[in-house]
Amino acid sequence: MTLPDRARLALAFDPAQLQADLAAVEAMTWTDHFVRQNYEGQWDVLPLRHQAGATHPIMQAASPPDATEFVDAAILDRTPYFREVMAAFACPLKVVRLMRLTPGSRIKEHEDYDLAADWGQARLHIPITTNPGVTFLLNRLPVPMAPGETWYVRLSDPHAVTNHGDTDRVHLVIDCIANDWLIEQIAA
Repeated sequence: MTLPDRARLALAFDPAQLQADLAAVEAMTWTDHFVRQNYEGQWDVLPLRHQAGATHPIMQAASPPDATEFVDAAILDRTPYFREVMAAFACPLKVVRLMRLTPGSRIKEHEDYDLAADWGQARLHIPITTNPGVTFLLNRLPVPMAPGETWYVRLSDPHAVTNHGDTDRVHLVIDCIANDWLIEQIAA
């Protein structure tokens, strides 16, 4: 079976509760995304789940393809709805983080070679805050994500994001194992 390059999953979450949890941690220290050549402006990360043993924020934000043990970060004690959202997925979760792209920033077109459900690992996006000036392109076609929706995007394909708006774009981003449950969700 060949899966689509994008799919809106049937899972949806309450935008107000997502934004309340974001507000509870927004003032914490976020870490600049570590692949500087892929963006201009400010693109930063706040880890919620990470590889076991990772202590540096950059290593907590990374999703090594060969890692097998993951732990929830203490920050989840402040964000009960994020914890509830994560529990809704019937697939093994790897790294989970908040990713913020500030106004006037852009993620340049690039490919994440290991992120395709067809190959066993998937990335899911749940928008928390966005604005009409945000454009997420996958294979140069827009993916119109709204707060609370859950999207699979095959990021082994070319993708880019711009935020021409005047508010932050923040997504809850989940890297997970593409088991039978997730494949069914994507293919539905």
